[in-house]
Amino acid sequence: MCYQPRTMPRFEFTIDDAMQGRRLDKVVIDALGHRVGRSGAKELFAAGAVRVEGKRVSKGDVAQSGQVVTVELPEEVGERPAAEVDAPLDVRLEREDLVVVCKPAGQPTAPLRPGEQGTLAGALLGHYPEMDGVGRTPREPGILHRLDTGTSGLVLAARTPDAFQAALAALHAGEIRKRYLLVCAAEGLAETGEIDIPLAPHPKDHRRVLACAHERDQHRNNPRPASTKYRLVKVVGDLALVEASASKAQRHQIRAHFAAIGHPLEGDALYGGSTERIGRQALHASYLAWSGTASIAGFEVEAALPEDLRALIEAAERG
Repeated sequence: MCYQPRTMPRFEFTIDDAMQGRRLDKVVIDALGHRVGRSGAKELFAAGAVRVEGKRVSKGDVAQSGQVVTVELPEEVGERPAAEVDAPLDVRLEREDLVVVCKPAGQPTAPLRPGEQGTLAGALLGHYPEMDGVGRTPREPGILHRLDTGTSGLVLAARTPDAFQAALAALHAGEIRKRYLLVCAAEGLAETGEIDIPLAPHPKDHRRVLACAHERDQHRNNPRPASTKYRLVKVVGDLALVEASASKAQRHQIRAHFAAIGHPLEGDALYGGSTERIGRQALHASYLAWSGTASIAGFEVEAALPEDLRALIEAAERG
């Protein structure tokens, strides 16, 4: 049975150069942050819930840069989170237009199911009710980018529609600088490097992305280009503390890239990392900076390693 839209939230985005030439269904899946899979996207297209420049399209159509795509979302995808006024929120930058907060590991950025409590989105709405109606969908009020539930660190959110659109354009252009700290096995890791391996949704496991290092994978999966630069900060016992940067980071990019070069993150069981010493992926979004625009001031925010990652490093130093 095909999915039949009722009164549903609307998600709208503009196809950028990175999306150019890709199948529309894969573009929509990526744009929605994989909140729908291939089967869900197929149903959306079949129901006419996806339109380009107002016209109904097919899932196999090719995306063209500059086109505006509108998706009528199922209620469970677009549901507004409940405002949690008493929820803790670690605010690192607060302005009338933008905020930067530090998300703890274990907290979902947005609800993963209807009615879910304890999300960053709910905390943001509780502290900044004006974010309601700002952003991609009601489910992600004001939120410009996401972190995986097991990843800690800095998240940028907008308090006004104008600030959201300006920051979103900057994100798509790679103008918002992001850096991450991670812990992985030290043996064999070069002091500096750049990982250029395109990424695609995993064809057999929706929880993961596929690093398409081989030409056959690139031919079969139509991946998106992805580049991660890194430098070794220090070696602690058998572990390495690494700083990585990827201004246009895709879903799971750093996790998949380091796994692809034989250095999965500590605690990242999904990509082959050991969980003996830590129970979540050892990844922390430590730095956000933007030069701003003529009407929006820039910012620079840093967040030190959280306690669990410091403890992991200290234990490795003790041997």
